[in-house]
Amino acid sequence: MENMIISLVNQLGYFGIFLLIAVENIFPPIPSEVILTFGGFLTTYTDLQVWGVVVAATLGSVAGALVLYAVGCFLSPEKLSSWLDGRLGRILHLKRSDVEKAQGWFDRRGKLTVFLCRFVPIVRSLISIPAGMARMHVGVFLVLTTVGTALWNVVLVSLGALFGASWEKIAGYFDTYSTVALLVIVVAVVVGGIVFYKKRVSRKATAKSDEVPPEQE
Repeated sequence: MENMIISLVNQLGYFGIFLLIAVENIFPPIPSEVILTFGGFLTTYTDLQVWGVVVAATLGSVAGALVLYAVGCFLSPEKLSSWLDGRLGRILHLKRSDVEKAQGWFDRRGKLTVFLCRFVPIVRSLISIPAGMARMHVGVFLVLTTVGTALWNVVLVSLGALFGASWEKIAGYFDTYSTVALLVIVVAVVVGGIVFYKKRVSRKATAKSDEVPPEQE
């Protein structure tokens, strides 16, 4: 995949970077660190400029994020709630009130979450879906996405330009960062799921123990 990315950027320049980053946002397994650091390296011996690579990458990120935002709008909280009222909810041990709580949390902390997640691999793309589900104002979403993404792009493209032919080492470091960050997120999600499930079971047990049995004649 790396060779394909390098070949495409070499042939298409800014448009290749835009296209790859847009696709990377929709299909996160594509390594943005390779695209951006190699793009930075190209600025050392081609007509490409650092600012141009950053702009192309940022526009691509925003375009991809908007696609996932639209997916989130389609998967409205109401539709998700209706699914949880059925078999899916029984399997996952989730109910309508859980969606309402999650939506309330996103309403309170969604802006900071959307911004900070732009620096976390995989999540930086997927965060656009809950933003769409929560109906975050599209203007606010675009500003947060653009600023967060631009900062990420500036760092990687600049490092690629700074280290030149050694850009692969920088890409390797960020690949390690991506792996560690992903593992931390997976562990956090698993632990959070276990804690949530235990609380749910505990509440059900408490509710049953509080029930007063009917008097027997």
